[in-house]
This record gives sequence, C-alpha cells and structure tokens, in this order.
Amino acid sequence: MIIQPLTALSDTSAVLCTLLVFMVPMACAGLALVNTGLGRSRSSAHAMLSSLCVLSIASIVYVVLGFSVQGMSGSPAHALVMGGKVWNWIAAEPVFLRGLRFDFSPASLTLLLQIFSVGLAALIPLSSGADRWRLGGACVSTVLLAGWTYPLFAHWVWGGGWLAQLGVNYGLGSGFVDGGGSGTIQVVGGLTALSITWILRPRSGKYSRGGPAAAIPAHNIVLVLLGCLFAWLGWLGLNCAGAILFSNVDPSRVILIAVNTTLSAATSGLMATAVTRIRFRRPDASLVANGWMAGLVASSAGAAFMKPAAGILVGAVAGILVPFAIDVLETRLGVDDAGGAVSVHSIAGLWGLCSVAALSDLGTQSGSHGQWLAQLVGVATLLGFVLPLTYGLNWLVNTVYRQRVDVEGEWRGMDLHELGSGAYPEFVVHSDDFIQS
Repeated sequence: MIIQPLTALSDTSAVLCTLLVFMVPMACAGLALVNTGLGRSRSSAHAMLSSLCVLSIASIVYVVLGFSVQGMSGSPAHALVMGGKVWNWIAAEPVFLRGLRFDFSPASLTLLLQIFSVGLAALIPLSSGADRWRLGGACVSTVLLAGWTYPLFAHWVWGGGWLAQLGVNYGLGSGFVDGGGSGTIQVVGGLTALSITWILRPRSGKYSRGGPAAAIPAHNIVLVLLGCLFAWLGWLGLNCAGAILFSNVDPSRVILIAVNTTLSAATSGLMATAVTRIRFRRPDASLVANGWMAGLVASSAGAAFMKPAAGILVGAVAGILVPFAIDVLETRLGVDDAGGAVSVHSIAGLWGLCSVAALSDLGTQSGSHGQWLAQLVGVATLLGFVLPLTYGLNWLVNTVYRQRVDVEGEWRGMDLHELGSGAYPEFVVHSDDFIQS
C-alpha cells in the first residue's frame, strides 16, 4: 500500500474533518494541565502562563514561516537528484500563507491542524524545564521549534518529503508512516525536552553528593488527572484528523481510530498501575498519568492501520516501558525531567513508530522487512539529526541568553521571581525547601 496525496474531500468528509481538528486544542489544554500539576506549587502560575505564551508564539511563527518550510504533499518543493531518484527535501511555499485558500480544502484543514499540532509539540519541553526555565528562554526556543525544527521534519514525513518517498524510491513498504504524529509531534517535542534538561541541568536539591535523587512530588495530582481526560479527547481528534489528512485514510475509519486510541491509553494506564503497584506496593498516581499519556502518544502513528487487539498491545508495551524509562533517566542517567516528558513523548513515541511495522496492517500488506526499514530510517533521522539539531540551536541560544533562572529565583519560585505574585497566595508554598547538596 503506497499512501497517495489527499484529494479533495466530499462536503461530509470536510465537515467531519473540521470538527475533528477543532477537538485538538483539548490535547493542548490537557498537556498544559499535566505540566502544571506535576511541577512545584510555587511555579504553577508561571507554568500555565508559559503554556499560553508558547502556544501563541508557535501559531504565529508557524503561520509566518513554518508552513512555508513544511508545505504539503504535491505542493512546490526543492528536491535533489541522487542515485537517479528525486528526493524532496524542503517545501517552496511563500511565507505568510500567500496564495492559500481558506476554505474546506485539504490545504486549509492541514494548516489549521498543524497550527494546533506545532503548539502541542512546543508544550512538551515545558514539562522537562519546569521550576527553572525562564519564560523568555521558553519563548525563544519555541520560535526555533515552530519556525524550523518541526516543519522541516514534518515536511519529510507529511509534506511529500524524502522519508515519505522511501516506499516509492526504494520499495520500503509504504514509506515512513506516522499517521497522527507519534514521531513528528511527540518525539520531536520529546527530544527538544531532552535537550532542554541537558542545557538547564537538574533543579537545585534534586541530586546530592553520594545520595539518591530527591523525590519532588507533583503539587496537584488532580490537575494532572484532569489533564489526562482532556488530552484523551484532544487525541481522538488529532489521530483521526491526522490519518485523514496525512495518510489519505477513508473518513469511515474514524471509529476504528477512536477505538484504538482509547484502548491504547486505557491499557497503558492500567499497565502503569500494575507496574507501580508491584514495585511500590501501591499505585503511583503521577506515573499512572504518565502511562495514560504514553498510551495516547504511542497510538498516534498507527491507530488507523491496526486491529483493536494490536491497539491493546501497543498500550501495554507503552505502559510497561515508561515507568522504567522515567526511573532510569532520573536515577541512573541524572536527567531531571520534572514531568517525565522525555519518557512519555520520546520513548513511547519511538515505540509507536516501531509498532506500525510490527503490529499494523501496513507491515503485513507491504512486507514487514520493508516497512521495518522505513520506520527505522525515520527513527534514526530523529535520533541522529533532529536531536543534535534541536540541542545545537538551544545551546546557541543559551550562550547568548541564559535560559535558566538563578538559584535565588528558583528558591523563591518562578511565580514570584518572574511574575511577582503566586498562584496560591493564601497558602504556604515553600514546604519543600531545597535539600542542601
């Protein structure tokens, strides 16, 4: 099966796709709540304001520049000829959306979906940089993500770029497949989150000399769990609309996609519950929430091409992987990822990409070896190109504009230090004073 560029939608399909796209901001709202609840109470207002600013900047930068870099399949692009094959590398669209018709056309619906999707990707690093990432630093990093890193990789996958051409040019299954953005949205955002944790370094008091990593619990687990429910609704729209617009899936498959998305999240959350119950003798609510989110992330790539039993298996693996990945990154590798964003979005996202070849109908129809190779080329591109790119860009920004707040500001809390007032002024929010290292 070779995925073809999307043709004009019928009136019914266009209306359905529009409604699905309108659901996607719920995923952004859910992720903002999760990020806020997992951080410290004295930085919660800062976390929500950062989310709002990041979403605003991402949408503006994407409209001004990002869409011209990404384009869409069949639109003008710059290509190279290598080995007698034409490889599409970057779109050649005009900036400021010049010439784009704003109607029910696939191009306009793609634009709207991508405005929300790039905002979702930009929210992910806020979790890893919680309690210490300056608002200005987050805004500048978002400009780089929305203007270059995200649209460039999205063009390779969804804009008719060279990863999508692997099937046509080399017969590797259907080419690199990522229907709802497990790699393009989630892994790109997760690798940016990893870069931010390396650049900012751990929170003060997180690691002491010769001792274990200090536990800094979520300040409001109710917000986190509520965010999971909002994210579920948003992911239904994201996976369904993405499959229709980027993989040319028949709109009648939205029921299957919704079922697989729900089963993956549900199974992943339950597996995380079981894993934490066995390890800690009681379920850990924050890790269960991370497991739920990981199931949503893993489902995105292949929800349109899997049977429900496969959707359950995708979620089960994600729910087992993520709690252990969070533990390894925090205790073994010294990665202070406050909200588990690297594990939830990068690890689960990579598993979602691999599940397309391992468990979906595409792997069976077009030959598992070819689809495996296509998916692995995409994974290698994410780890070998996108990660160094996003780290290098943010490192350059940090040399000019220091992105981390000073120790005194971190102790006071980001709310007081950068905003001048707290989210909970009637409560004491300094009960978790730094452990002296």
